[in-house]
Amino acid sequence: MDKSKEINYELEKNMEVISQLDGFVNHAVENILVDPDECWQPSDFLPDMAQMDAFDEIKKLQERAANIPDTVITSLIGNMITEEALPSYQTYFNLLEGINVEGSLLSNSGWVKWSKAWTAEENRHGDLLNKYLYLSGRADMKKVEQTIHRLIYNGFDPRSEKDPFQAIIYTSFQERATKISHVNTGKLADKAGDDVLSRICKTIAGDEARHEKAYKSFMSQIFEIDPSGAILAFEKMMRKQIVMPAVLMGEGSSNPSLFDQFSAITQKIGIYTGWDYARIIDHLVKLWDIENLTGLTDMAAKAQDYLSNLSDRYMRLADRMKAPDEVTLAWLK
Repeated sequence: MDKSKEINYELEKNMEVISQLDGFVNHAVENILVDPDECWQPSDFLPDMAQMDAFDEIKKLQERAANIPDTVITSLIGNMITEEALPSYQTYFNLLEGINVEGSLLSNSGWVKWSKAWTAEENRHGDLLNKYLYLSGRADMKKVEQTIHRLIYNGFDPRSEKDPFQAIIYTSFQERATKISHVNTGKLADKAGDDVLSRICKTIAGDEARHEKAYKSFMSQIFEIDPSGAILAFEKMMRKQIVMPAVLMGEGSSNPSLFDQFSAITQKIGIYTGWDYARIIDHLVKLWDIENLTGLTDMAAKAQDYLSNLSDRYMRLADRMKAPDEVTLAWLK
């Protein structure tokens, strides 16, 4: 059998497993995600422009933000730009095999409901951080807006090959990474004396934690139904490495190394590091009990060996990685 037929067979099997989870995912929409009328909204954290004291509140916001280090502001902007690329993420999710079989965003499928409700919750994150940065006066908003435009223009490819198993591995990893990034940004904002920004970052991180919990539960179900297929998908994603969603933010612009500059800052100030990457692998390997899975195919057993030692390998790499002495700051006034 040639390679293309093998891939098609694997995808057909994975699609069948995904279809079995539709009710489970529908339950997650109703129990893990929050009704729009009950969710927090960006306006809960920002000055109310209809009030007489609105400009006094903006002045207070700017005074708090003035004490935040440039590196933290730059990292916050990069996080916000990542959140603003939601159109690409929803499109990507609905293009996965077996997710939106009807090809309709009005489908009653649990998976389609999830893709809409999840991205609707995520959409508030970019809205809130964007408005906060605009009011803070710390960012060159024209450059920021150009980067958001560029990132959505360029699209998004996590290299999951339209395979829903690989995609759910990716989102399980990525939601945890995003949570860590927002938590650590909030800690640095708090240290700089901006308790409101700290609360914003921690609130967003709380959403990411709920989403992470859901995606990990989807993958746990897949491991129960098809352990060999699940572990092979996990191995494939980790061998390719997890590509961050904003990796194309500078592609085609006058500064193609923009993402690398952003990543260097998050590494240098401890917002998201090589150690975090290693710890996420370790967390997922333990959560899905990779080392103790039984009844695997020969290929899956080899994947099991690879994954069982992977976090240690990345931890050693992180230990040898040197933080850059200097970092280039983008998007600032």
